[in-house]
Amino acid sequence: MEIQIAVAKINKYATSESGDTLEVTERPNGGVSVVLADGQTSGRGAKVISSMVVRKVISLLAEGVRDGAAARAASDQLYTERAGKVSASLNILSADLQTNTIVITRNNRCPVFIAQGDRIECLASESTPIGTSRNIRPAISEMPLEDGTTIVMYTDGIITAGERYGEPFDLCTLLESLLEDQDPSAQQIADALLAQAMRLDQNRPNDDMSVVVLRVLSRNVDEVRRMTVSLPVGPASSD
Repeated sequence: MEIQIAVAKINKYATSESGDTLEVTERPNGGVSVVLADGQTSGRGAKVISSMVVRKVISLLAEGVRDGAAARAASDQLYTERAGKVSASLNILSADLQTNTIVITRNNRCPVFIAQGDRIECLASESTPIGTSRNIRPAISEMPLEDGTTIVMYTDGIITAGERYGEPFDLCTLLESLLEDQDPSAQQIADALLAQAMRLDQNRPNDDMSVVVLRVLSRNVDEVRRMTVSLPVGPASSD
C-alpha cells in the first residue's frame, strides 16, 4: 500500500507573498501529517500569522502530541499573542501508522471531501477558525487507513473561486469526474482542482489558493520514501 500526498498552491493575484502556509512532517510513531493554515487577510501580515500557527502545530506533533490538542494549543497561542483580534483557519491531515487511521482536524469553514469507492462524502460540520477566543476546539474525524481513499482539503480561495463572476466552483463534481475517468495520482488531482479554481477567477486568483490531496493506493512499492517539491522562482533582479 502507498500513501500519496500532493500540494498545489498559488498566491493571490498581484500579491508577492501567500498568506497560506503548509508543512509536511513525519509522525514520531509512524506516519505523516500535513498542516495547512490560512492567516486572516492576505500578504505579509497573513503569512506571519499562518507561519506562526504551523510552526506551533508541527513542533507539538513532533513531540507526540495529538492532533486536536496541537490545534487547541496553536489557537491559544494566537489568541494570547494577538489579543483575540486575529484569526486563522487550520487543517491537520494525518495518516497515522500507529493506529492505521486517517485523522482530519478542522478549524476551517471550508469542508473536506472524502472519496471512497464511488461515494464522495463532504465533511462540513461547524468549525471555528482559531485565535478568536480561548478553548476553541477543532472538528475531528477519524477513519481506517484503507486502499481507495482520497481526501481533499483546501483554503477558502479555492471554494470562493468564480464567485465574483457568477460561476461558483463545484469541487465535488470535478473530483468525481477525475476519479471516474482514470486513476489519477494525488498530484494530478491537486493540479486539476487548482487549475479549475484559477480558470474560474480568470487566472487572477481573488485570494491565496492551496489544495492538499491524500490518496491511499494498493500498489506493490519498494520501501523508499520519496518527496518532490516544485517551487517557481522569478528572474533574479539586477543591480
